[in-house]
Amino acid sequence: MKLKLGLPKGSLQKATFRMFKKAGFNISVSSRSYFPSINDEEIECMLIRAQEMSTYVVDAGLDCGITGCDWIEDNGNLSKVQKVADLFYAKQSLNPVRWVIAVPNNSNIKSVKDLNGKQIATELVNVTKKYLKSKKVNAEIQFSWGATEIKTPALVDAIVELTETGSSLRANNLREIDTVCKSSTWLIANKKSWKNKEKRSKIENIALLLKGAILAEEKVGLKMNVSQKNLKKIISLLPAMKNPTISNLNKKSWYAIETIIDEKTVRVLIPKLKAAGAEGIIEYPLNKAIY
Repeated sequence: MKLKLGLPKGSLQKATFRMFKKAGFNISVSSRSYFPSINDEEIECMLIRAQEMSTYVVDAGLDCGITGCDWIEDNGNLSKVQKVADLFYAKQSLNPVRWVIAVPNNSNIKSVKDLNGKQIATELVNVTKKYLKSKKVNAEIQFSWGATEIKTPALVDAIVELTETGSSLRANNLREIDTVCKSSTWLIANKKSWKNKEKRSKIENIALLLKGAILAEEKVGLKMNVSQKNLKKIISLLPAMKNPTISNLNKKSWYAIETIIDEKTVRVLIPKLKAAGAEGIIEYPLNKAIY
């Protein structure tokens, strides 16, 4: 069995390769190739633009692929593909991305209603049309082949563009009017492939490992030694995913504690643990967290 896996070419490619590496899949590709190599003999990879991914998954050119929910909806394929796993990562973070309506800072357009009769450029044409229809706004939607931020005000009145941090919009002197939709990264599968026992098992294993890698992305492991007299105090400070692991040390009345916590809490927690009597505190990164 060979599973044909589509990987997103473009802005999401680097983050996707990194997540696959954490999940245990080493992927490499030359600058001119569209067929990456992977350290799994059961998988064949192909680089496809995220915008097109769901179309090729639907027609069985690919068994499964990574793309954004925005492009699945824009292609009209929400009900035609099997949505396997929401992977919650984007180009720069683990947060959903947003498609927003943006206009120049000095534009007279203040709200969505002001877009009546205006021209809007976007790559996400169908979703934008659906959104404007829901707002009872009649505007001309133009497909943009890229570099959408530079097209207003010279060519169009507004744009609908993808943003993760808002920095690109600000750099181009644009301000947001409203959010058209939010989107996250999904692992999707062809419905016939999903019914194939071997392929489904392989796809589910990929999803499991990717989700474990993503869950571990913002977490770290902590180890420490604690005397019996300080044990309850230390345990009360630990915000573990489950209960911390506690084991006896050779030294009488001393224990080793191991737990997993959110990385953002470490800088506050470690001084508290030290003050409460913890010794030999070790922080370590995680590749995967599956539970």
